[in-house]
Amino acid sequence: MLSLLGSALLVACGSPGVPIPPSLELPQPVRNLRASRKGNKVTLTWSMPTKTSDQHNIRGSGVVVICRGSAPMKQCAQIGQIPLAQPSPGRTQTANLASYADQIPPNLETENPLGNLFYAVEAKNSYRRSAGLSNQTQVPLAPTLAAPTNFRAELSANGIRLSWDGIANTPQHSGLRFVYRVYRREVAGKTQVVTGEVPVRNPSPELLDTGFEWEKTYEYWLTVATIVAPSNGSEQAVEGEDTPTLTVTAHDIFPPARPTGLQAVFSGPGQKPFIDLVWTPNTEADFAGYNVYRHEPDSAPVKINPELVKTPAFRDTNVLAGHNYFYSVSAVDVRGNESPRSEEASEILPAE
Repeated sequence: MLSLLGSALLVACGSPGVPIPPSLELPQPVRNLRASRKGNKVTLTWSMPTKTSDQHNIRGSGVVVICRGSAPMKQCAQIGQIPLAQPSPGRTQTANLASYADQIPPNLETENPLGNLFYAVEAKNSYRRSAGLSNQTQVPLAPTLAAPTNFRAELSANGIRLSWDGIANTPQHSGLRFVYRVYRREVAGKTQVVTGEVPVRNPSPELLDTGFEWEKTYEYWLTVATIVAPSNGSEQAVEGEDTPTLTVTAHDIFPPARPTGLQAVFSGPGQKPFIDLVWTPNTEADFAGYNVYRHEPDSAPVKINPELVKTPAFRDTNVLAGHNYFYSVSAVDVRGNESPRSEEASEILPAE
């Protein structure tokens, strides 16, 4: 009887399983820390961890500590912290992005202008414990220059001429050089491009932009880029602050060049009379065609071509024997801008 009772108790209680260790609640280390520098400001961005190192959802309060060092770090050299954001249901990865802005102390640039500054972050739980540092990222420590002054733009037939006041003094170091860097962005778009670079040593800096499209509106701005070229590494660039933005509408009011070399030649006897005209061709990229003008003595020039002439030649068949004709031609671009007329050429048809 006792034996049966003991067996029943064993069945009722069951066998104990392997005990589950309690979660340490350590946030997963950040793995996508990025750093960008503009002037003396370094912006760090990363995705906030949403899980602990043992794959549980993060619970409770915590902080993300910001770390900075002049060499790769084995432990955090703290310069600041922000709260560890709690994950929300349905929150996207983009919404989970975090950022932190740091100002580089001026003495660090002076002490090591060819060096780098290293950053990491460390996510800690409410007990200020962590699973370790994030990946480490770095930015150049090179000095940056203030934005140039008097940035201006002038529209011409050859392009948009950008100019500014030059910088007189720059830090002298064998591993550093400085260039003015001009950016352009179409107002209706988001893509920015580097229009060109000019060495800072140029005493009268300017840049002619020919890469734009007529009848569009653009924004231009200028910065000074410090190019770091250490003897034992590849080049890096860090930009200073930007100038105020200039807005330029590339409205083409500039006609092609005035045609040259016009000649007029009579057809010769024994043929139906006509006068052939030839001249030196225009070479503008936006060239569309020519207009031909004719007049007789004591009369005003009149255009005699119904459509633009595409080649530098024209045959006038509407002529009469015994008349003296004067000719000139003009060039027209794709936007209808017309050049001044060429010098005149004349021809007399013999009387019948």
